[in-house]
Amino acid sequence: MKAISVNNEIGKLKKVLLHRPGEELLNMTPDTLKDLLFDDIPYLRRAQEEHDYFAKIFEDNGIEVVYLEDLMAETLDNNGGIKEEFIEQFLTEAGVRNRKYREAIYEYLMSFKDNKELVLKTMAGININEIGLDRSHSLIDMIIEGGKMLINAMPNLLFTRDPFASVGNGIVLNKMYTITRSRETIYADYIFNYHPEYSKDIDRLYDRTEPFSIEGGDVLNLNENTLAVGISQRTEADAIEVLAKNIFYESDSHINTILAFDIPERRAFMHLDTVFTQIDYDKFTVHPGILGTLRVFELTRSKTSDPEELNIIEIEDTLENILSKYLDTKVELILCGGGDRIAAEREQWNDGSNTLCISPGKIIVYERNDVTNKLLRDKGLDVIEMPSGELSRGRGGPRCMSMPLIREDL
Repeated sequence: MKAISVNNEIGKLKKVLLHRPGEELLNMTPDTLKDLLFDDIPYLRRAQEEHDYFAKIFEDNGIEVVYLEDLMAETLDNNGGIKEEFIEQFLTEAGVRNRKYREAIYEYLMSFKDNKELVLKTMAGININEIGLDRSHSLIDMIIEGGKMLINAMPNLLFTRDPFASVGNGIVLNKMYTITRSRETIYADYIFNYHPEYSKDIDRLYDRTEPFSIEGGDVLNLNENTLAVGISQRTEADAIEVLAKNIFYESDSHINTILAFDIPERRAFMHLDTVFTQIDYDKFTVHPGILGTLRVFELTRSKTSDPEELNIIEIEDTLENILSKYLDTKVELILCGGGDRIAAEREQWNDGSNTLCISPGKIIVYERNDVTNKLLRDKGLDVIEMPSGELSRGRGGPRCMSMPLIREDL
């Protein structure tokens, strides 16, 4: 079996990638929340308990769980010599330019004998007090505050959906929208270059070196031939064009159509999957706030097969009809909050539409979204609720926190 095989959003999930929240949450302060893209500071112990509950749902349903930190540690364990390369790249992308501080942090990171501990430290961030530096010989030494983070934490790694996306037997390795999140894709880059299981026969459909941003929460596999991608706060239209050209002209992918969904650029709508997810063969959750503003474009190969050209048309139809056409079945849209404006806005803020389907009609949701969850049950869905008091503070739901690696075909 291929290491990556994801041709849809609802087939039985067989293998999934997670990141258990760690000490990166302890290196957040009220003053850094905006830069780190959080609205509040989660309580780590409780967040880990909630995440462990999430992982147990997978295990109880026969789904293999692998962790980003483990795959990266295995990558370093199995490739002598890339540890130094990884640390140098990590320091460069973290913006450490001062030579003395760079050398001190390099030696500190090289001192870790256990590669998983090293990986977790890079994720958690590095405080000046950790590196034991003599701070008496330069101006920066004299003015820098004790306890300052020399390298910021990466708390958004919790959302493994975003740094890359599984598409067919390939991956979309993303160029993240913000500087804060750009380093998150380093781990996937090394895993897909060097890991013994994940570095073979995996087509890279997009690369983190591209100039245009795209994030995994905007990428939905509708079926083997059709990919949906959101034009959003985090994903640029230019990136979708590059992705389309790579898929149509440079890969062996079976995808022949990309649907670009233009959604409003708002914090609550940061990715397509925060407003729109598939939950069964013929059912989607959707936030009613996008329905009056959504535009959908179809991208296909140019009729001349010129790799610099695409055939692009705007589809003038309802969302139900568009989805029904490409999925070849009559589609029902289930409105977050039941369509009630206050309930929809409140539960959308807590990821009421960000569901994760683990088999047709069986979905994982946050327990706090009572109105939407009852409606989903009333529609015949098998709804598995998970605790979310702390995890929801990062504005990402069950789909955001998981990256399917293998799903059954439909």
